[in-house]
Amino acid sequence: MRSPVGELLADLAAALGAARVGWYLFGAQAAIVYGAARLTADVDVTVRLPDSMSSQQLSRDLANRGFRPRISDPAFIERTRVIPFVHVATTLPLDVVLAGPGIEDQFLSRIQVHTIEDVQVHVASPEDVIVMKVLAGRPKDLEDVRSVAAALAARLDSDYIERTLKMLEEAISQSDLLPAWRTAIKQS
Repeated sequence: MRSPVGELLADLAAALGAARVGWYLFGAQAAIVYGAARLTADVDVTVRLPDSMSSQQLSRDLANRGFRPRISDPAFIERTRVIPFVHVATTLPLDVVLAGPGIEDQFLSRIQVHTIEDVQVHVASPEDVIVMKVLAGRPKDLEDVRSVAAALAARLDSDYIERTLKMLEEAISQSDLLPAWRTAIKQS
């Protein structure tokens, strides 16, 4: 028997696979996959819609698979690029982020497929999860960075993480990402 998260992931993977949508799990659930000890009841995914599919079509496809939109305001979805759902069978929240060009394409090209409760789940690479968590910068995100770095220290491509964080710092005129990463790995 699957956990509630497993049930949500099974329905989500089936829906996105049928729609031929590129996607990856990120956030706390991805950090858990890579070794973070974390309690969370929400699921976050990023999707790359094919040119032939609108966000409204994706919402209909997910609704047909047991997901109810929590917000249906097109202006909200356009502004935030997030479609919030609830998985009806489990009542768990699901946030679907619509990928834009750039860094999310890079993350999509590096996904790893993990079997979670007999479900093939596309998960952002551990390095990309770390980059996203450093970018978010909240204390719990930085704790996830330390946990994932400690769990996977020998396997992580630290050069990739550093290059990506440096690129992001330049792109958003910020200078605290690399120091946050370096502090986190010293503490892991």
